[in-house]
Amino acid sequence: MRRTIAVANQKGGVGKTTTSINLAASLAQAGKKVLVADCDPQGNTTSGLGINKYSLNRTVYNLLMGECIFEDILMETQMRELQILPANIELSGCEIELVGHESREYILKNILSERKYLFDFVIIDCPPSLNLLTINALCAADTILVPIQCEYFALEGLTQLFRTIELVQQKLNPLLMIEGLVFTMFDARTNLSMQVVDEVKKHVTDTSIHRTIIPRNVRLSEAPSHGIPICLYDPRSKGAEAYELLADQVIDWEMYAND
Repeated sequence: MRRTIAVANQKGGVGKTTTSINLAASLAQAGKKVLVADCDPQGNTTSGLGINKYSLNRTVYNLLMGECIFEDILMETQMRELQILPANIELSGCEIELVGHESREYILKNILSERKYLFDFVIIDCPPSLNLLTINALCAADTILVPIQCEYFALEGLTQLFRTIELVQQKLNPLLMIEGLVFTMFDARTNLSMQVVDEVKKHVTDTSIHRTIIPRNVRLSEAPSHGIPICLYDPRSKGAEAYELLADQVIDWEMYAND
């Protein structure tokens, strides 16, 4: 059951952070013990879970640089079963400073391997690029979840991402599996959203696509400004219901993956 999931796509604005926050919260609401590792220097997952990223003295940056230990930066959230390793803009300096580090691709994996047994799920929010932070996340992860925005350029970069995953599987993490693709910002009122879904399905197998589609939802967009996930902000909204269904599928994923 225990699993580390990297939420990744090098395109920005596709819903990675929204998915990281709300999938983690929905898993916690389902009774799972969850850790979120914010590996995006923007720190939006951190602020989206109610933590002031500007007031932090130590973050994932300090953890990766070996300046502190896991417990020094582990923080509680408003949900009892959900904890976070927070980040802010300082993390952007990590890329250059770790270039000469031995086994630099495995730093996050080595840190999490000592603690991940404490959690049912570890969710890693990746930056919108295929840099060293993303490579660290893919090396630490058991699976990768790829959010895809239902818009015209949805397939742009997807081939490059899959190629990167293949290279990581071949050279760094042979056990990494694709958990699935999840469509985000789906607008049922437009033909474009359905056309994007159909086009993506032509390029990947149906088994790689999660059944749940995340709708474009006003309440879902509002929740981060209040520093709480959608399941607390408006549990009856369509966004909350969608992420609850996605969490159920993530929990059951191993059963279907092994069929």
